[in-house]
Amino acid sequence: MDRDLEIAALASVGGLSRARSEHLSRVGQPCANCEAALQGPYCYVCGQLAEDFDRSIASLIVEAFENIFHTDGRLFRTLPRLILKPATLTREYLAGRRASQMPPLRLFLVVMVVFFLVGSVRDLVHPKHAAVAAQATTIPSHLALGSGSKIQALGDWLMPRVNYASTHKREFGAAIDSWLHRIAIIFLPIATLLLALLFVFQRRFFLFEHAIFSMHSLSFMGLLFAAIGLILLIPGVGAAADLLVLAAPVHLFAHMRGVYRTSVVGTLVRMALLFVFSNIAVALLFLVVIAWELNALTIPSA
Repeated sequence: MDRDLEIAALASVGGLSRARSEHLSRVGQPCANCEAALQGPYCYVCGQLAEDFDRSIASLIVEAFENIFHTDGRLFRTLPRLILKPATLTREYLAGRRASQMPPLRLFLVVMVVFFLVGSVRDLVHPKHAAVAAQATTIPSHLALGSGSKIQALGDWLMPRVNYASTHKREFGAAIDSWLHRIAIIFLPIATLLLALLFVFQRRFFLFEHAIFSMHSLSFMGLLFAAIGLILLIPGVGAAADLLVLAAPVHLFAHMRGVYRTSVVGTLVRMALLFVFSNIAVALLFLVVIAWELNALTIPSA
């Protein structure tokens, strides 16, 4: 009975699940890492969790499921608020009320995984999309570059690679597609800097606030386009997907105005500028990626 009370106390103090707290070392025992006498679920000297890993596979499986559906049940409490009350979610996080919601960066990474999993499912169901994407990223094989030594040197470097990529569309498209994960991550700091530029005269906001807003906003966009990707797998529901696209500007408007407390006109103007600058940034990123992959091509000698 004393052990049950001790387990309950340790779990409540450390925020641990019951399955995991049952494997904690007793108070007073030495820490396995630094040998300091334990006073709780975490060592007060080195910070290591006082946990015994000598357990059965069954207990590890139970613990894994409990961690997913209990400890990180914050995901299921965060998503509805992200969709329906994004401004409240962001403001509460910035105000320090964070225990009930999933950390923004973790949420963003989880959504990115879901987004790319949906893309993989789409490519499995409709392989023709991969070929279309590959063709869309191919540079035309005939370019008039003009005259001049530097331009001629550029043409000598570019044209063989363009011709090679145009005859290996699927492989080149797959190489470009592999960059999408990295571009999605890179776009997070870009969005943060763009917001800092748009709100440069509002001194009460710092890069941290812009970063949290960006993570929440991009998480919603990732969920939205993942949902659209799944809907498009169902024949005859393309109109529903078109309507869902309209949720993006509506959500951004409510989110931005609610967090930054801007006027209707000020919010719309900043949204328009954010749209223009974001598209320019994405286009430049893709140009850099295409140039990088063209440069990485090994052109067989004639």
